[in-house]
Amino acid sequence: MDFSSFLTSLGTSFVIFLVLMLLFTWLSRKPGNTVIYYPRRILKGLGPYKGGSSTRNPLAWIRDAMSSTEKEIIAISGYDTAVYFVFLRAVLGILVISGIALLPVLLPVAATDDSLKSTAAKTNGTFTNLDYSYMGNVKARSPRLWAFLIATYWVSFATYYLLWKAYKHVSGLRADALMSHDVRLKPEQFAILVRDIPPIPAGQTRQKQVDSYFESIYPKTFYRSMVVTDNKVVNKLWKELEGYKKKLAHAEAAYAQSKRAGKPEGARPTNRIGFLGLIGNKVDSIEYYTKKIKEVTPKLESERKVTLREKQQNAALVFFKSRVIAASAAQSLHSQMVDKWTVTNAPEPRQVIWTNLKIKFYQRQVRQYVVYVIVALTIVFFMIPIGFISALTTLENLKKYLPFLESIVNLDAIKTVLEAYLPQLALIIFLALLPKFLHFLSKAEGIPSESHVVRASSGKYFYFIVLDVFIGVSVGGTLFSTLKTIEKDPNSIVSLLGNSLPLNATFFLTYVALRFFVGYGLELSRIVPLIIFHLKKKYLCKTEAEVKEAWLPGDLKYGTRAPGDMLIFTIVLCYSVMAPIIIPFGIVYFGLGWLILRNQALNVYVPSYESYGRMWPHLHTRILAALILHQVTMFGYFGVKKFYYAPFLITLIILSLIFGFVCHKKFYRFFCDTPLEVALHDSKEIPNNNMEVIFKSYIPPSLSSEKIDGVPV
Repeated sequence: MDFSSFLTSLGTSFVIFLVLMLLFTWLSRKPGNTVIYYPRRILKGLGPYKGGSSTRNPLAWIRDAMSSTEKEIIAISGYDTAVYFVFLRAVLGILVISGIALLPVLLPVAATDDSLKSTAAKTNGTFTNLDYSYMGNVKARSPRLWAFLIATYWVSFATYYLLWKAYKHVSGLRADALMSHDVRLKPEQFAILVRDIPPIPAGQTRQKQVDSYFESIYPKTFYRSMVVTDNKVVNKLWKELEGYKKKLAHAEAAYAQSKRAGKPEGARPTNRIGFLGLIGNKVDSIEYYTKKIKEVTPKLESERKVTLREKQQNAALVFFKSRVIAASAAQSLHSQMVDKWTVTNAPEPRQVIWTNLKIKFYQRQVRQYVVYVIVALTIVFFMIPIGFISALTTLENLKKYLPFLESIVNLDAIKTVLEAYLPQLALIIFLALLPKFLHFLSKAEGIPSESHVVRASSGKYFYFIVLDVFIGVSVGGTLFSTLKTIEKDPNSIVSLLGNSLPLNATFFLTYVALRFFVGYGLELSRIVPLIIFHLKKKYLCKTEAEVKEAWLPGDLKYGTRAPGDMLIFTIVLCYSVMAPIIIPFGIVYFGLGWLILRNQALNVYVPSYESYGRMWPHLHTRILAALILHQVTMFGYFGVKKFYYAPFLITLIILSLIFGFVCHKKFYRFFCDTPLEVALHDSKEIPNNNMEVIFKSYIPPSLSSEKIDGVPV
């Protein structure tokens, strides 16, 4: 990419961002759009505007976001969101501290050397103005390389310091959360999840088996148990009934609307009962759905009884009157055999994945390894098309392999735009296909809670995008474009790959710029959700419930957002010494992200679960993995530059591994289990009426009925 294309990419991305900012300022002030731009405040019972007026300063959202405290974030959006902002602040701090030292030192050191001029003279190659500011412009064995070696140490120690500080802060946040009054009364604080229950002894029921087992161990604090059941059929009937109820409400609202709009008697809504409502007999919708509700209701009631009596599984939730005992029980070994009476912390009621609870111990182990193999194979096979795409989407290769496009590509305007955006857009679109697949794989492991699935899938996604995007684009593109050279001289592969690393920095510069300008512009303006909402409201929604369902925003989607941020951080960190010009782009990305997502957390997104910062150890590990990748990359590149003192970096890599080990030993256990001293804080035995509320919160909606004997209510 030449310098003019780089400036075009940067300029047009910035213009798009400004346009989206102006759209946000204009659209967010319209009364009909408040449910899109301020749904979180509306659901909290607050006014859409913090200042109470829609005529306030159009940039007031920036002031509100910057002035908001961590306590406000926790009160409105929860501890997980607060921890995510600790992550953003930590990586932003790493890049700022790195940039303060690296930019004024390394840029002049690289720009005043002339390695690329010598290379261009020998090979008739061409280099952009940016290339002369990279480490690639420093000659091999040059004393100037000392500056880059010291810079690698500077980046590493800045990362160690800020990661340690962040880990201590998040640990404090988690402790405060678990000791707070609101959390002390959370249902999951008084329950444990029991899996791998042995076969039922003769003369007992599953319920009696579980109750007698835990009552004998915890006679004073055991409350009762809830045996997990196979709810497949009852869930299907319940969803069918709820669907008919919604359709009936929709039909009745449409009928009432027709009375107001036309004749007093109105027009009775009708629908076809065949495939997708497109074929079949036409019937009166109100009468039809009323009839279906009457048919399904007794079936559901009957199936509930059958489910509770005959479909009990080998898992249960056990409740205690004391959260100290619950915390102790979750951390204790209850059976001499590891595959019997497996006990863990209970997930939040809204997080439980009921279908996974019955999966047996060894099945879970096998599933986990099978999923790891599938992910590894996916990473390997995806690297081929990603490397191919990164190479093919350069203009030279497009003209070479798709000659019919040459006349179009040679047009100056089209050439500039394609060079600026085509490879980056192709990569972004390709990556959009992955998250749901990885979420499905993580769920297939047998994980019991939604937040755990999100953490598992985000880990897979992180390693996927780092290995396939960072390494695949850097290595794959080079191999594809220099295949003939490698065929003639196989020994040149190391030097070719090494010399290509700094030159790939320009591609990643434009990728980062596209992500923060266009990505965050779309995030703030919420153009797509706004259009979808108004289309649904105008043509599909008839009831208030349907309108609310159309504007409900969902959560921050940590499973894809955090790995995406980690990819940007990995790219910027790995190129921070080789191409320091990338650091300001990383600072702008995370600075804008902190500001815009803070606004979204305060006003838009609704958390779908709360894990009290369980995501942090995984984020910490991935930041450290990015640092080690940076150190290994620099070690290899110093080798290409034939710098004899490169082995000094081995000490740094070992130090990173020791740092990770110490952090894991010191902090990690607290994020898996609740310390008893924390559980004991202001702990009192809960009265039976409160315990009943806690118990009922875990009953699945499909089994929640006061009418049936035996239903756990």
